[in-house]
Amino acid sequence: MSSSTSSPSALTWARRRDSLARFWRRYRTHRAGLYGLGALAVIGLVALAAPLLVGADVRSVTRAPGMPLEAPSARFPLGTDQFGRSLLGLLVQGARVSLAVGLLAAALSVAIGTLVGVVAGHYGGWFATVLMRVTDWFLVMPSLVLAIVLATVLSRSVWTVILAIGVTSWPTTARLVRAQTIAVESRPYIERARALGGGHAHLMRRHVLPGVMPLVLAQTTLGISTAILTEATLAFLGLGDPAVVSWGGMLQDAREAGAVSSGHWWYLAPPGIAIAAVALAFTLCGRAIESVLNPRLHNPRLVDAGPAVGR
Repeated sequence: MSSSTSSPSALTWARRRDSLARFWRRYRTHRAGLYGLGALAVIGLVALAAPLLVGADVRSVTRAPGMPLEAPSARFPLGTDQFGRSLLGLLVQGARVSLAVGLLAAALSVAIGTLVGVVAGHYGGWFATVLMRVTDWFLVMPSLVLAIVLATVLSRSVWTVILAIGVTSWPTTARLVRAQTIAVESRPYIERARALGGGHAHLMRRHVLPGVMPLVLAQTTLGISTAILTEATLAFLGLGDPAVVSWGGMLQDAREAGAVSSGHWWYLAPPGIAIAAVALAFTLCGRAIESVLNPRLHNPRLVDAGPAVGR
């Protein structure tokens, strides 16, 4: 065997490839997860290709191609809005904002929750107690209400919505990661690393964090759907960025145009169905990932054996 193939870095990459292959083999057994992944792939490609599919003038009010509130037709498959703009084009354009807000807000939320959970689980003591009491305060407060307050106080922009969602939806992740951190730190290899002189930063970065990453990944996937729904709610309440097109903003425009009372169902249905479809797709993927990465969901004997299993 050559030195290149037996080097530590080569062995590490080989193990990672094997882990990814095993993950994909187990993920493929979840039909619902595959459906969700396929739907997300299609929606993601449409969002990335939005400038090529609908052009840059789709949001223009002065150059709208149709009449206000036209019903679906061959020219406008989803009809037009109150300004005569194509709802299909707005729906495609809005996918970019809704997906971007969902991804970034979920990433911020999970990053805060992971940091708080790992630090609290590793150090323990009064410091962890203070962190958990702060977490409990955020947990009992309605996250949507806090997000509305932040979005109202700060300037109306996409980044404000991302910040409002991210800093109010992290407590659940923090509690889950803290519990997983305590379980990981009870394993013998952590004691060996500590006995060999590993410091706090080394233990958390090299041993604890890799142990909680499967949980973090599953929580991120599940959090994206919640973030997309929260963004749609904030936009529907008029707290989004009026300069961009999002699915929640389309629902807000439909409400202001009186689509509910006038029976213009084609104005309400497309963005609502898109929000529900994306949220469902992310939820299916998240459940499948959680099932793959959590061995206790596959083998009932692991649940019966308790926390001693895997040490």
